Amino acid sequence: MKILLLTIFFIFYIFSLSAQSFPIPDDREVSFDVLRKNKIIGSLTTKFIIQKEDLILHSVLDIEVKILFIPAYKFFQETKELWRNGDFISIDGFTDFEDSREYKIDGKDENGHFIATGMDGLLKLDKNILPLNYWNKKMLSEKEVFDTQKGIVRKINVKQMTEEKIQINNFKVYAEKFVFNASINPKDKGPFPEYTLWYHNDELLKMEFQNPNDKKTITIIRSDWEE
Repeated sequence: MKILLLTIFFIFYIFSLSAQSFPIPDDREVSFDVLRKNKIIGSLTTKFIIQKEDLILHSVLDIEVKILFIPAYKFFQETKELWRNGDFISIDGFTDFEDSREYKIDGKDENGHFIATGMDGLLKLDKNILPLNYWNKKMLSEKEVFDTQKGIVRKINVKQMTEEKIQINNFKVYAEKFVFNASINPKDKGPFPEYTLWYHNDELLKMEFQNPNDKKTITIIRSDWEE
């Protein structure tokens, strides 16, 4: 009887994980290096915290560019997304831009809507809106998403390109390639950069965009990936 109960629990546990909208790594953590001019300028890490039927994605993006050992550019973002049985439930986040802009991001399902605050103040959004999180490849099929850096809604346009072979660490991998664009908000201090994204087995391996300020390409690439 105990074996039967354990087997049922195990099947239920696996089913709960598979019901999520995105893959969960075996060690429940992914790491990326952020590169500019082939030099590491920062990191992006995401931890997948499982609590019964809930999944928390805890992500930290930390970037610092130095010129002659003096900090010239800084960016920091931390978010905690709560997912339940594959549904996006809430978010708690903070973004610190290179200038004086700082945003506290809050959002949660409430009375049939997603109620959020951010750069544009209080927003009452569709309950089924998804966060702009590139790890979730299903997000690319949406018409609009919730920008977790500023707490606003952006319309998005995604184009799938020809599959490419890319190098990750010491491996060469065939990856699906997408080009991602998003709408501009009147309060933005520049255009939303065009992103190129590469996925393998639905896991994000690499993304690139051009910094609007200096036109240098920023590459964010998996640092912990192994075949």
